[in-house]
Amino acid sequence: MSSLALAARDCSTMLRRNLLHARRYPSLTLNLLLTPVMLLLLFVYIFGDVMSAGMGGAGRFEYIAYVVPGILLMTIGSTVIGAAVSVSTDMSEGIIARFRTMAIYRGSVLIGHVVGSVLQAIASVVLVGAVAVAIGFRSTDATALEWLAAFGLLSLFALALTWIAVGMGMASPNAEAASNSAMPLILLPLISSAFTPIDAMPGWFQPIAEYQPFTPAIETLRGLLLGTEIGHNGWLALAWSIALIALGYRWSTANFNRDPK
Repeated sequence: MSSLALAARDCSTMLRRNLLHARRYPSLTLNLLLTPVMLLLLFVYIFGDVMSAGMGGAGRFEYIAYVVPGILLMTIGSTVIGAAVSVSTDMSEGIIARFRTMAIYRGSVLIGHVVGSVLQAIASVVLVGAVAVAIGFRSTDATALEWLAAFGLLSLFALALTWIAVGMGMASPNAEAASNSAMPLILLPLISSAFTPIDAMPGWFQPIAEYQPFTPAIETLRGLLLGTEIGHNGWLALAWSIALIALGYRWSTANFNRDPK
């Protein structure tokens, strides 16, 4: 077999290993998935009327259309925390050190974690999206091309956050620390345009909400799903995603290749 075929085989084996772990221990993924679902139901049925009143008198269904894109991206941030915990567990239990000594493609270990986490994130997005449709979300004005672009954005952002989560897991001493260090991936959407327009926020807080990776991604996804203008947010979301992928990849591989102490 060629070196490329061997590398692909090793990556496939590591991916299968991580998917089997997720199937055998579904409680972590389920707990992380419940957070965005509960927030969706909370903001729609408890805070929906109040929040929509502050958006020019929009009704509950208009607010559902506004809030769902942010919830979908929050779902990705919540799901990839599992990657940080899984990587940290492998590091602390010594299996990573064992893999380093084996005659396998070194990158397959990280690729297996990353691809497995991205697949889980996309599956979680589909489930949360189904809940959103069940409670009234509709995307009637979006074209097939915009739906395809929305799926591409979700996949790219999932890849970016997964690499960051893997880097956090590699740098954490244990699974608990990895879970805590990855919490900003859930908290950042709360201080973005996910639940309320930036213009409605206090003036001193608006730059914090505007100049962070989730806001342009949310605005781009919202425009794609609702068939509205996305302006410059599309390029900003793309730039943030590429930058986070590069940062997470370099961080993860540096920790992986570091000699154990």
